[in-house]
Parts: sequence; C-alpha cells; structure tokens
Amino acid sequence: MFTNFNFQQILSAFIVLFAVIDIIGAIPIIIDLKDKGKDVNALKATLISFLLLLGFFYAGDILLRLFHVDIESFAVAGAFVIFLLSLEMILKNQGPIKEATLVPLVFPLLAGAGSFTTLLSLRAEYASVNIIVALILNMLWVYFVVRMTRKVERVLGKGGIYLIRKFF
Repeated sequence: MFTNFNFQQILSAFIVLFAVIDIIGAIPIIIDLKDKGKDVNALKATLISFLLLLGFFYAGDILLRLFHVDIESFAVAGAFVIFLLSLEMILKNQGPIKEATLVPLVFPLLAGAGSFTTLLSLRAEYASVNIIVALILNMLWVYFVVRMTRKVERVLGKGGIYLIRKFF
C-alpha cells in the first residue's frame, strides 16, 4: 500500500481538493447559519463528509456505471442540485430544524458533486494512498476552520467576511 506513497501527488491532490471543497469560501455561509441559530457541529460535519467522500472514492465508478451516468453528466447535474438548494435556502424559511450540519454544510458544500467528481478524476491520475492522505489532510483543515469560525469572524470583522464572500 505504501509503495506508491508520493509527496508530490499528495501535495497536488491536496491543493485540488482544497480548491474544490473551498472551506474558506464557506466561512460566510457557516457564520450566517450560526447567526440564524442553526447548530453546526464541526466534528460531525467533518466525519460525515469524510465518510461520504471516501465511500464515493471507492464506489463512485460502480454507482455511476450502474445508473449509466458518465462523469460529465454527473458534474452538470450536481451543479443544478447545488443551484436549486441554494435557491431554496435563500427563498424559503428553514423551519424548526435547529441543526445545519448535514444540509447545507456536509451536502452540498463539503461533500457535493464537485468533490465527488474531483475524487474520481484524481483517482485516474494518482495512487489511491496519496489521494486518501490528501483527503485526510483536507478534512483536518475543514474541522479546524469550522471549529474556529467565530474566532475567524472576530479577527476578520464584518468587512473581512464580506471580502471572503465576494472573493470565494
């Protein structure tokens, strides 16, 4: 298993996953959810995201072939799902649910179609062990950011959060 261990591949996979998962860009969303009284559990979000991504990493090709869906169609459909979920979040009241860990944080923000598609694409180019290490490192980063969201908000202030929202 560790014979294919390659730091260059780990770094490349980490950077690609970092960009796709985009936890920094999700900070304003997490802050907004917390401001609306929604509970965001950092550990739960990280573990569930990791398990979903790991499961799709190993079973994604099989699932897509089972439903006769190519990866490009999956990516486009995922973009539509994310768009519709965002519209629903903007236009509707979220009701009595007090937790936002699963929706929208885990799915679609952390473990969405973009992350799934990226994992399958990386798998075609890199050794599995390197992708898994990169995924673990990204999930550690996700946990840290979600856990420290309020501190980041205090450091950056409202203006900094606004810049993050617009930039990412």
